[in-house]
Order: sequence, then structure tokens, then C-alpha cells
Amino acid sequence: MKKKNKLSKLNKYFLLNFKKILFIIGGWIIAVVLHNLIFAIFRFEDAFFFILAVIIIPLYFLSSLIYTLVTYLRKK
Repeated sequence: MKKKNKLSKLNKYFLLNFKKILFIIGGWIIAVVLHNLIFAIFRFEDAFFFILAVIIIPLYFLSSLIYTLVTYLRKK
């Protein structure tokens, strides 16, 4: 029972669907725009939104993509 609960949590966070893909793309666009906007307004290089857009969001997308592919291939 505990293993099924753990798998459902993994599915909740890593199994991709169309809505989650749109949120990932939207989050990436918002992070890029906020990084550029902060630089344009304050002339200050903001590392948080840059790291979010360049490292964290793509890593989350790749790990979710791999998890989704492995899950669907195991079902077949």
C-alpha cells in the first residue's frame, strides 16, 4: 500500500499531460521575461530567474519526460 502511495505522488509531480506542459512553457516564458524586465528596470543582473529559466525548468521537463516515457513503456 505504501509503494502505491509513493507512486501516486511521483505520478502527480512527474507524469506529463497537456496542462502540465503548458504550465512548464508558461513558467519558462515568465522566468525569462522577469529576468529581462528586472535587468531593464533596475540595471541589476538577477540570478534567480536566470537559473530558473536555464537550469531548473529544463531539468524538471527532461526528468518528467523520461519518467512519462518509462511509465508508458512499462504499461505496454
